[in-house]
Amino acid sequence: MPQPFGLAVRFFLRDGTETAFDRLVEETVEQIRAREPGTLVYVTHTVTGRPNERVFYELYRDEAAFEEHERQEHVLRFLEQREQYVERFEVDRLAAITGKGYEVDGR
Repeated sequence: MPQPFGLAVRFFLRDGTETAFDRLVEETVEQIRAREPGTLVYVTHTVTGRPNERVFYELYRDEAAFEEHERQEHVLRFLEQREQYVERFEVDRLAAITGKGYEVDGR
């Protein structure tokens, strides 16, 4: 049985780019909702008290669904355009153990 695959991504934005970055993210997420059945969860967050930080939580049906996500035109556009807004970012690859809202071990 395929295992869910997740990412936690933290973006550190350049001063003054927050609104434009959030607009780019919203456009991208609209396409993810419409075109990516293997993307189970894709949630973007602000960080309280740190207006230049954003955290994305992404959960995919499996690693193949993530790889398919990475090939999508809307994702490639996001990756290209984010450079003008992002100072740096950190990515953590996550392997699900247990949770609510999806099955990890077939139970």
